[in-house]
Amino acid sequence: MSRKGSAFAGLSVAIVTPFKDGQVDLKRLREQIEFQIAAGTQCLCPVGTTGESPTLSHEEHERVISEVVQAARGRIKVMPGTGSNSTAEALRLTRWAAKEGADAALMVAPYYNKPTQEGFFLHYKAVAEQVGIPLCIYNIPGRTGKNIEPETIARMAELPNITLVKEATGSLDQASQILCTTDLTVLSGDDSLTLPLMSVGGEGVISVVGNVVPKDMLAMTSEYLKGNVTAAMKWHHKLFPLCRDMLGLATNPIPIKAAMKLLGRDTGELRLPMTPLDTAAEGRLRKTLTNYGLL
Repeated sequence: MSRKGSAFAGLSVAIVTPFKDGQVDLKRLREQIEFQIAAGTQCLCPVGTTGESPTLSHEEHERVISEVVQAARGRIKVMPGTGSNSTAEALRLTRWAAKEGADAALMVAPYYNKPTQEGFFLHYKAVAEQVGIPLCIYNIPGRTGKNIEPETIARMAELPNITLVKEATGSLDQASQILCTTDLTVLSGDDSLTLPLMSVGGEGVISVVGNVVPKDMLAMTSEYLKGNVTAAMKWHHKLFPLCRDMLGLATNPIPIKAAMKLLGRDTGELRLPMTPLDTAAEGRLRKTLTNYGLL
């Protein structure tokens, strides 16, 4: 079966928002974009969880979307985060992304206010009916407080421009049910589960660890999509300790920003309430990066 969002198969990277002295560092942002393009990454996902969207002002959020689209200049797809727990705000951000020339929009499930399944459906329907670009449902109940059930996602799949799901429930059963009942493209929202998810029909990942090793994540997804399962599994095993640290040492994006700082690619600056890794966790991260061959 040909799936609706297959144009986004492979590696998308949830890029960080670089800060310098409390401000968005646009120069460093453009460097990160060039780094991803040079690596062969297929799509950039700015201003998501990894991009610290909850602490960006509306103006900063829109500015980052515009900067990434303009810097990409069609050389790489752009799927910015435009979700909100307010349908009106999600609609405003998604309209902005479409106007600026984004290829798709990544819409996280409304968080904190915990809508009913009907509320989830009507939220996505409201945006899908008013904005023409492809939409990716981002289901991450560990952060939002509530799961979008597979039956609800199947209803959403009837809407023409809902084409993708970023699956971050940690449940292969949920992913399998979505793949059985819809023609949506499913992308992993957890780096360490990318290969298992692809084994049941997922087509790629929206990656955090891709901020530091995009070529390796791309190698794993590409080998699997070409049918080279053994080669993909070798990459999975190599990447696993790094993927585990990015989510296990502290809340994302704390570890990835620490890793980028250690590798000289970011200031490591975060916005409160996010705080830097403690000394013990940074020591463990340094060891993982050294074992991987990055330090």
